[in-house]
Order: sequence, then C-alpha cells, then structure tokens
Amino acid sequence: MAPPVTALAAGGAGRSLREQARDALACDDPTLKAQWALALADSARCATEAELEGSPLEPPAAALPGRPDRPRLVPVRDVPGRSTHTAEGRAALLHAIAHIEFNAINLALDAAWRFPGLPAAFYRDWLKVAGEEALHFGLLREHLRSLGHDYGDFDAHDGLWTMTARTAGDLAARLALVPRTLEARGLDATPPLQNKFAQAGDARAVEILATILADEVGHVAIGNHWYRWVCQRDGLEPLAHTREMARLHAAPRLRPPFNLDARRAAGFVDAELAQLQSAEG
Repeated sequence: MAPPVTALAAGGAGRSLREQARDALACDDPTLKAQWALALADSARCATEAELEGSPLEPPAAALPGRPDRPRLVPVRDVPGRSTHTAEGRAALLHAIAHIEFNAINLALDAAWRFPGLPAAFYRDWLKVAGEEALHFGLLREHLRSLGHDYGDFDAHDGLWTMTARTAGDLAARLALVPRTLEARGLDATPPLQNKFAQAGDARAVEILATILADEVGHVAIGNHWYRWVCQRDGLEPLAHTREMARLHAAPRLRPPFNLDARRAAGFVDAELAQLQSAEG
C-alpha cells in the first residue's frame, strides 16, 4: 500500500495527521513509509489541536504493520550471530540495527493513531519520534548500501513489534514495555556496538550510532513522560505497574551492562535504576 502523492505533498487530502499515521503504518514500502513518517513529523510541529484531535479511529483494511516481502522474519534463535571482523558480518549487523529502526517507525506511528482521547502533545511527540526513526533507518540503509547490501538482504526477527501487538489494548502497558523496556535496551546496547565497529575501522557506523543514541535518549524520555502521565491519571504506582505488566506480557528480563548515564538522561529515576539492577529487575 503506497501513499498517494497528496498524502505526502498536500497534508493527506483532508485526512487528519493521526489518520495518515495509521495509513503510513499500513504502507508496505520501506522508502515510502520513511518519507511519510518524515512528512508527518514535519507537519506535526506546527499542527493545531484540531489537526491532532484524539477521536477513536477504525483500523485500516490492510494488515498492520505494512511490511516488504523481505527481510524474511524468523524466530530470534534462528537469526545467526554477526561478527564485525568481516565485511559481510558488519553488513549483517548494520541490517539488524536498520530492522530495529524500521520497526521503531512502525511502533511510533502505531502509538500516534491507536490510542484515543489523549492530549495533542502525545500525538505530536510520537510523530516526532516516527520522523527521527525514519532518519535513522535512512542513515543505516545508505551505509548498508555502501557495503553492497540493502534492507531485506538478511533474515530478521520481530521481537519489537510482537510486544507492540501484545500491548495494543493498554496504553500503560505499551509505554512500560516498549519505549521504557525494549527501546531503552538500545541505550545499553549502543556503546558496545560502537566499540565493535570502531575496532573494525568503520567510522561511519560509529558516527551513525552516536546520532541514534542521542535521539533515542529523547525517545525513551518521551516514553517515560507519558507513562508517568498515564499512571498519575489512572492511579497506578509506576514501578509496581511496570513489574506487573512485564509479568503479564512476558517481557524479557534485562541483563547488564546498563548505560546508567543515558538512562538517567532519559528520565529514569534512582528507584527504577535500582530495580533494574536488582534480582527483581
């Protein structure tokens, strides 16, 4: 499903930004999806409250999320290890990161359209995230192409979207387990990845990952902000509710090392970091 030209060039022919986010999510062309996300992020910056109004929306006829035929999605255990000691291994690792960023576009678009009745700032924030994830995907894809490959050339897994689907009916669970748990894991994983690419002499990959890390701190901070907002609105205790949602939805247990400085910058408080590092984390 490709967006019509008017969707990108003329504000979606009268459709709201949230309707366009829903339709962009259903788009199965990675290039067009990224372009659409960037256009929506740009529009959202100066959108009025009415343009970001939070009425319930019907899901599209197309399956969500829209995906290209490739990469082939396989169980996590079937994705081979990736060594940066060879050009092929570096390309495979870059592809894995690009796939994460592609899925991150999807989850930000999903947050922007799926959950009704929220402040305009919520939708503006997630459209901003979608645009930045699209930029990350583009940077990684460009570098992947410089190594003789493209997105879709390697198998991938679907862990990030699986949790997005599990939490489709519960905003507090979505915020607790996707931006605050799975995406926050990228704050921990990125510095070691930078070291691997640096040792392999791939300065461009290190530079791209630095950009991604800086932006992801902001994305996780957005998740933290809105999770606490929802907890306050609904009378939930944030730490206890995170533990309960992790149990209910079988979230993976996070293991060290943790990038505590980046997590603090993203808004995690000391009690959350202590829980993360404890046996209960």
